[in-house]
Parts: sequence; C-alpha cells; structure tokens
Amino acid sequence: MSADTKFKVTIYPSAKPKRVPKVVSEELKGAASAKAISRMKKESVNCPVITKEVAFLVCFACPSFLRRVEGVVDCAGGKPPPADWIIG
Repeated sequence: MSADTKFKVTIYPSAKPKRVPKVVSEELKGAASAKAISRMKKESVNCPVITKEVAFLVCFACPSFLRRVEGVVDCAGGKPPPADWIIG
C-alpha cells in the first residue's frame, strides 16, 4: 500500500444498480466515456468512510478516491462524499 492509501475497497457488480445523482453524472462527463460511465453505474462499493454501500460513480467522484486498479479502489479515507450524493 502506498503512504496515502488508507483503505483498499473491492468493487462488485450490483444486483440492482444504485441511483446516481445528476450532479455526479454531470461532473464525470468529461472524465470518462459514456460507455465507461454506463458500465460503472452497474457497480457498487462498501464505502469505509461513511460505512454504507454506494454506487461506484459516487466513489469515483469522491474527494478521497485515489485510483482504481483491477477491481480495487485505493481510498485516502479522508473527506467523505457530500451527503446529497448518498441516495438510499
């Protein structure tokens, strides 16, 4: 683990895709292709910062997100995503 990585979080496919706020989707439009965003909408993670299951796109847009490598997210474990991004 690198010095800035506090958590390693596994990404898994969701049985039912989680809702993603429009704010998050709009923020990521330039960062990833439409095909990649569509695929990521069907994935979830158990967020160690807020201790809830969230859509991967929320994790991807979170300030604590560092990188995604081979189905694992490196999380800095600092600032959580904004409360209005968490649906459900």
